[in-house]
Amino acid sequence: MNGADHRVLGRELEMFATAPAVGAGLPMWLPDGAVIRAELEAFAAEVAAETGCRRVYTPVLAKKELFVRSGHWSKFADDMFPEMQVGGESFVLRPANCPHHAQIFASRGRSYRELPIRLSELGSMFRSELSGVLGGLSRVRQIGLDDAHVFCAPEQAGAEIELALSAIERCYGVLGLDDRRYRLSLRGAGGRYLGTGEQWVHAQGELRGALERCGLDFFEAEGEAAFYGPKIDVQVAGAHGREETVSTVQFDFTQPERFGLEYTGEDGRRHRPVMIHRGVLGSMERLTAMLVERFEGRMPPWLSPRQVAVLPVGDLHRDGAGALRDRLVDEGIRAEVLSGGSLGSRIRAARVHRDPYVAIVGDDELADATVSVLVPQSGQRARVGHEQFVRRVSADVRGRVLRPSALP
Repeated sequence: MNGADHRVLGRELEMFATAPAVGAGLPMWLPDGAVIRAELEAFAAEVAAETGCRRVYTPVLAKKELFVRSGHWSKFADDMFPEMQVGGESFVLRPANCPHHAQIFASRGRSYRELPIRLSELGSMFRSELSGVLGGLSRVRQIGLDDAHVFCAPEQAGAEIELALSAIERCYGVLGLDDRRYRLSLRGAGGRYLGTGEQWVHAQGELRGALERCGLDFFEAEGEAAFYGPKIDVQVAGAHGREETVSTVQFDFTQPERFGLEYTGEDGRRHRPVMIHRGVLGSMERLTAMLVERFEGRMPPWLSPRQVAVLPVGDLHRDGAGALRDRLVDEGIRAEVLSGGSLGSRIRAARVHRDPYVAIVGDDELADATVSVLVPQSGQRARVGHEQFVRRVSADVRGRVLRPSALP
């Protein structure tokens, strides 16, 4: 592991900024950082759709009573922002969106034929963190959370947990997060947990069984469960060796009871669904911080804010450089022409910016419709045809490779 600090890199590479007038723990995503976040959000949405989720949008605040009923207020009030009085009613910023999704399920009658119902949302959550623990993107007060909730029959729960685990495995392979550990977070001693002992034994068994069927190594940790049920936490070592929880799969038998959620079974009777909380990529802030440190700011091509820096050797080559830039943009590649100053200074600027590809256009390149390409990460240099270069970059980006492919 390297010793990169995303707070330093974030400032140097202009990914995010903070301002006293905005407040601690409330970073502003600058254009380059916003590109990274948007790509991660698109990836999360793609995986959610592939695994049967349907997207929803819900408000970032709700009446206090919603969170009293869900159990969040009694268990989590110290970590929530103070309630706001509006029109004689009390509202709070949400610490989670599961109560909202429960209300979507309850918005009309449900049949067993509809189950499982999978709802996904990448929305903002709010945590009233103390200013002394806030820092960069890793500890913030507003969290962009990749979140999904599955409402299913009890006998479907095991398969839904396996589906979530397979999605996590796929995403971690793409992101290069190989040093992960699966933790089965169990109930501990004390009275902070909701539900009966029988419910906890059953839920923990479902999670353990899914891990075993997926062939995933895991360890168990008592006292790490959520107050409403046990969970699987995926622990990833950061650049500084400290483990962070990135993804979670949680078994919730409490909120369906508290909200009176029901569906009509094949027998015509009313039944209680199980609720599976599924966070595949987790917090956009925490994940971005981890990836920036892991890659020392040199993001994989698909996540790079500027994927190709096109450098005309001189003024006479600007039109040719612009034509190459336009061809790349037509393929959905983020490319810019860098002009002004010496060629050497512009190459250095592209290296500092951590651009994965540097394309140089001069007399020889214009003469035979080629481009001289530098791949700073590997040090490789090659001269290739325009279309060959465009196809290579496009394939790397669409394939979400971790590092640029070798050029011919």
